[in-house]
Amino acid sequence: MAVHRVGLVVHQGRDAAREAARTVRAWCAERDVRCTEIDVSAPDHGRRSGREEAHAAGDPDLVVTLGGDGTFLRGARIAVKTGASVLGVDLGKVGFLTEVPVRDLTPALDAVHAGSAPVEERMTLTMRASRPPGVPTELEAFLRYGRGPALPPPPVRPESTVGDGWGLALDVNALNDVVVEKLARDHQVSAGVYVSGRLLAAYSADAFVVATPTGSTAYSFAAGGPVLSPHMEAVVFTPVAAHMTFDRTVVAAPDEPVALRILPHSGPAAVSVDGRLRGVLDPGDWIGVYRAPQRVRLIRLRPTDFYGRLRERFHLTDAPATATDGAAATFFRPDSCVPPDLAGLRLPPPSAAR
Repeated sequence: MAVHRVGLVVHQGRDAAREAARTVRAWCAERDVRCTEIDVSAPDHGRRSGREEAHAAGDPDLVVTLGGDGTFLRGARIAVKTGASVLGVDLGKVGFLTEVPVRDLTPALDAVHAGSAPVEERMTLTMRASRPPGVPTELEAFLRYGRGPALPPPPVRPESTVGDGWGLALDVNALNDVVVEKLARDHQVSAGVYVSGRLLAAYSADAFVVATPTGSTAYSFAAGGPVLSPHMEAVVFTPVAAHMTFDRTVVAAPDEPVALRILPHSGPAAVSVDGRLRGVLDPGDWIGVYRAPQRVRLIRLRPTDFYGRLRERFHLTDAPATATDGAAATFFRPDSCVPPDLAGLRLPPPSAAR
């Protein structure tokens, strides 16, 4: 695709990000491409909804993010509202979302502009709720302490019908996860958890994480959840510090929604989307989390080596009992043509398999 409008999402607090931003602006100037910048480290402006953020970024057809996964998630909020692709330049240390090395920034922009860059799509989550979310005035300062301006509550989509029992459709997308968590250290959240319309169990826990496969390596993983390939589709429910025997993750099909209803004697609960507070639930309130029709389009320069990155980013080490065997052999893959019975499998390129 030819690029006409670039939304540049950059962490100006990092030297490497500022240098990369100069490269993007110069590339745009040479090709008469409009470039609108958003500095995610700026403390002097309020936070906007996804659609407002997209407009502030110039309604781009390409979003370029320069930073870590937090910066990338900010860019993804813009892209999912405009149908833009996201070019995530890797300047972080732990994350999984940004994969284009900064040394490949200019070739990547050229490939996108020429229409030759591969695009990888990832599923997102959206929500319905029993009422419009919001943050009570008496809790606002406490919840935002030390975090800067919070995002506004998700707006209600126009297709909502009050009183039809299905709740209000919220204009929000999560690439990683939706989290419901306790507000007070001494009071857990109690919720009835429903999967595909049926009660799974009533839980008492510190938090509940509903994640995508992309988000399985984020909060869900830290809470003991499984690692899922980002190329699959699923809805992953993980309770955090649940006070009950059944505290395992449930991996549901992508068309099986997960709903949580806050029980009458529970304390209030905060709702976060991709790590950002978006509202508070009171006893009796509910949210339903399900696969969204919108997807995030990621620009890649080469096939994704997810499992290589998993070993690298988590510094995976081999079992001590295997030490006498020496270093594990790399997977042998000839450079010849792939056999027909393996042709449909997702395999790393030969250079990554060694």
